[in-house]
Amino acid sequence: MGTLAEFEQISDTEDFFDFFDLEYDERLVQVKRFHIMKKFGELVEKASGHDFGGDEKLLEYYRFALITVYKNFENGYSPSAADVWEMFDKPSACGTCSTSTSCSSVEEVSNGVHACVSQNSISF
Repeated sequence: MGTLAEFEQISDTEDFFDFFDLEYDERLVQVKRFHIMKKFGELVEKASGHDFGGDEKLLEYYRFALITVYKNFENGYSPSAADVWEMFDKPSACGTCSTSTSCSSVEEVSNGVHACVSQNSISF
């Protein structure tokens, strides 16, 4: 496992699994990528403001959070339609990119999927 600074630079789902040296089913990650990262991001966000006694303990929490989320999906968890559609009612993490036309830093990241690249922080 690397450092917190290295963790904060990760943007690809597979790279999170590799960072924590976790095995994963590539097909499952391909199909459930968005949902896995959304749930993982919620757990990462919950950790903010808590004192874990250092970066190593915080990274252990993040590792456990990713394992938990992944295992839920591996065991058949499927988000409800309300969970999926709720994301469209919320502004993007950037705060300036609620639509791809209002941000000059939106780029195609994969197969027609666009994302704001102006942020240095993790976005889920």
